[in-house]
Amino acid sequence: MRAALDGLPYAVRAQWDNLQRIHAPLQCGARTVRLDQPQVMGILNVTSDSFSDGGKFMDDPDVAHAHAAAMVEAGAALIDVGGESTRPGAAAVWEGDELKRVIPAVERLAAMGAAISIDTRRAGVMDAALVAGAHIINDVSALRHDPRSIEIAARSGAPVVLMHAPGEGEDLHADARYADVVLDVFDWLAARRDAVIAAGVARDRIVLDPGIGFGKSVADNLALINALPLFHALGQPLLLGASRKRVIGALSNEAPAHQRLGGSLAIAVKGMDAGVQLLRAHDVPETVQAARVWRGLRDAALTDFEQLPR
Repeated sequence: MRAALDGLPYAVRAQWDNLQRIHAPLQCGARTVRLDQPQVMGILNVTSDSFSDGGKFMDDPDVAHAHAAAMVEAGAALIDVGGESTRPGAAAVWEGDELKRVIPAVERLAAMGAAISIDTRRAGVMDAALVAGAHIINDVSALRHDPRSIEIAARSGAPVVLMHAPGEGEDLHADARYADVVLDVFDWLAARRDAVIAAGVARDRIVLDPGIGFGKSVADNLALINALPLFHALGQPLLLGASRKRVIGALSNEAPAHQRLGGSLAIAVKGMDAGVQLLRAHDVPETVQAARVWRGLRDAALTDFEQLPR
């Protein structure tokens, strides 16, 4: 097969090699997050207006801590802490308020020994959260919103999640125009990955996210989910964040966000079938259970295959 690729352009050969790339685990303090199997990233929103659980965990740190502890106990490999809603139409949050929301949560999670990602697009919040004990930067603007973000990411050496979103200003959902949503998002992520590498972030520190729900129609989201295997050609671990999102409501008689568990699990399993390494989820116990059953089915199939006569 390799010989058949020799006459093709370098980019094609590189993408073929990427499809076979084995990703090293993410080291998060004392915790190691393996990427040879799907892992669940539990969502902790300390916001007042998240589309799914706004305000539920913001006003009572003990409730937020108990919820995070329950997610870790249920099997979440990571906890993703966010202090600003990025749903369509959400108001921007002042950096000082975001810091007040997320830093206490990060500090308590760090004391618990959890692996932590900080969901923010502001460099000051990234920096403070890393000092407080966070391990991963999860930026829905792919380090575009704040000019200082790339420098902080490069200097810290922390893994970074780069997510696709069409908007460049406060509204990440704006300017959504696609000739072919799958190829456009693929090329955008490739270009953004290369720009971040050129700015000093190590390639093995980069995770990519196609940005389900950000500036995309229902048809766009479905096309991206169905095309997830293609994104492995970019050569980076993939994160899928579709939990409770609008596309599920659109396909389920407009079920409200808190009644989208079945759809969230369906997309999570689709992601696992596609080889996605990280699943960002609100419903952690159920998603972890789905992942464990999925792995059991996969491993049993591999065992049965190996026992067949040769």
